[in-house]
Amino acid sequence: MTNNSDNNTSRLNKVSRGIVMLLGLAGLLMAINQTFSLAVLGFTPLGNAFLYYLIGIFLASALLCYPARVADSQRLPWYDWGLAATALGCAIYLGMNGLRMMQEGWEFFAPTEATVIASIMVLLVLEGVRRCGGWAIFAVALVFGLYPIYAGNMPGFLWSNPFTLGETIRSHVMGVESIVGVPMQVVANLIIGFVVFGIALTITGGGQFFMDFATALMGKSRGGPAKVAVVSSAFMGSLSGSAVSNILTTGAITIPAMKRSGYSKEYAAAVEACSSTGGTLMPPIMGAVAFIMASFLGVSYSEVMIAALLPAILFYMALILQVDNYAARNGLKGMHADEIPSIWPTLKAGWPYLLSLALLIYMLLVMRLESYAPYYATLVLLGISLFRRQQQLNIQKALDFLFQLAKSIGNLVAVLAGIGLVVGGLSYTGVAGSFSRELLLYAGGSIPLMLAAGAITSFVLGMGMTVSACYIFLSILLAPALVSAGLNPLGSHLFILYWGMLSYITPPVALAAITAAGVAGANNTKTSLHAVRLGGILFVLPFLFVLNPALILQGEPLRIVLSSITAFVAIWLVAAAMEGYLYRVGGIGYVARLFLLLTAMLLIYPGLATDIAGFTALVGVYGVYWVMQRTRPIDHAVSSPERLL
Repeated sequence: MTNNSDNNTSRLNKVSRGIVMLLGLAGLLMAINQTFSLAVLGFTPLGNAFLYYLIGIFLASALLCYPARVADSQRLPWYDWGLAATALGCAIYLGMNGLRMMQEGWEFFAPTEATVIASIMVLLVLEGVRRCGGWAIFAVALVFGLYPIYAGNMPGFLWSNPFTLGETIRSHVMGVESIVGVPMQVVANLIIGFVVFGIALTITGGGQFFMDFATALMGKSRGGPAKVAVVSSAFMGSLSGSAVSNILTTGAITIPAMKRSGYSKEYAAAVEACSSTGGTLMPPIMGAVAFIMASFLGVSYSEVMIAALLPAILFYMALILQVDNYAARNGLKGMHADEIPSIWPTLKAGWPYLLSLALLIYMLLVMRLESYAPYYATLVLLGISLFRRQQQLNIQKALDFLFQLAKSIGNLVAVLAGIGLVVGGLSYTGVAGSFSRELLLYAGGSIPLMLAAGAITSFVLGMGMTVSACYIFLSILLAPALVSAGLNPLGSHLFILYWGMLSYITPPVALAAITAAGVAGANNTKTSLHAVRLGGILFVLPFLFVLNPALILQGEPLRIVLSSITAFVAIWLVAAAMEGYLYRVGGIGYVARLFLLLTAMLLIYPGLATDIAGFTALVGVYGVYWVMQRTRPIDHAVSSPERLL
């Protein structure tokens, strides 16, 4: 989420766009050199120096791509050139003194010129996070970044030994837990490679392939356009990691198709908003936050990817079932035959994308080469595209690739460097640990109370912050308390992530829903309300897997299988209740819908007794309708959308 529209590149002319491309190329080559230890021309920077160079390169890109104010959205003022050059110069100075910084302990005592340059860097980072993340994240970064200065005046567990302004600045810039802390390390070591792969997949035509593939799979079924939107957004969302950009690309195709087939414009926009939001948590390539989560937990990215798989499938299953029920209840048909590509020609044309994805997954799950995998997968994809006319890589595509790389990574670096100030402020004062202990004390060991508090906090923070920023903030403050209470560590972190993501479809912010409403020409409020209903399973899923680790594929195989079955049945019943349509029955009324929700809750709650009760209740529901169908005409009982009960 940025404070500017994605249409901010119009302010760049050929020269400035070329500069951004050169910055992207420099950052990419530096990342490859470091990742593969190539030592090109003997250039092997230390870890902290490498991070400073990357920050300088991509922060400069962000300052050029993203305007300081709306009035600058169509022009590139002189001061943005000055800020970009200053960011690059400060980073080069810090990088060149990386070894000396560690040997002489500049974090505590540094030359005056180094402190001045560090001060300028902090100001530039704050400006970058304001431009790319918005005023809310800027305020959080400023308040918590300066926390060490006024910590001595805070009450109770919020108190800490105060820092001077100079000590605070040196700690943030020259320490290892702030600007060059874990978030930035993850960007440098992992995320750049996956962004490279995602952009390469897009510019070689991967987006169109996945759209055609989804259409070939789902287009013929009832409500086909909505199902195509769900499946294609799942594919593309996992590659882009951005709900908004996904809506603006795939939504421009899927929303008009849904409207033509009979879906209301608000419902069509809501389908696209929910599908794109869930795509950011869809393996194999999830959003940047998944890589940060792996680093915080000290586990491989493949473990996070595996844990997120079943919850993502459950979410998309709920969407597919709901749009299918809606289509059945309203008599909507599939797409016309001339709009649906054949499956085998589609696969034949798109095999390079599937091959590169398969290679990526194999290297992640089997070879565990997380840093190298996206680069090799990209190399294979681009190598094949050189010999295929439809996906052939030309000079223009290569230039677009570099520009999109610089812009995307620039946005990430600007936001995560700002969030690094938050991490540093809480870490250096020790308040993060104190907060978790106090939360445990106030909750009195009550896990439901802690989960409710965590859900509300994640949701509220998610309204004004990006998902990554919200997660990083709460992973420091809240996650340790949940883990200390006995909850699964990975499940606890996913719980925070899911609830932070809910604000994308939930009023009053509902950024994804509002974006989709703009594409559809729909009412924002109505679209948001439809999105809440369609994405309602997101309110339940986090509680499911945090209380039952089997749903993140941890535990005994039999338990995982049984938990998965009950979860799928529960999702089916929730979808039926939300849309008022039950398979083999037809339209159902509000009493039956409420009963189905209660039955689903029984199946959701882990335990043999509740599972038996839930399945018994489900059999009872069908038994009641079977008796009713015996006493009334079949067309009224089954075929019509008339509400029963």
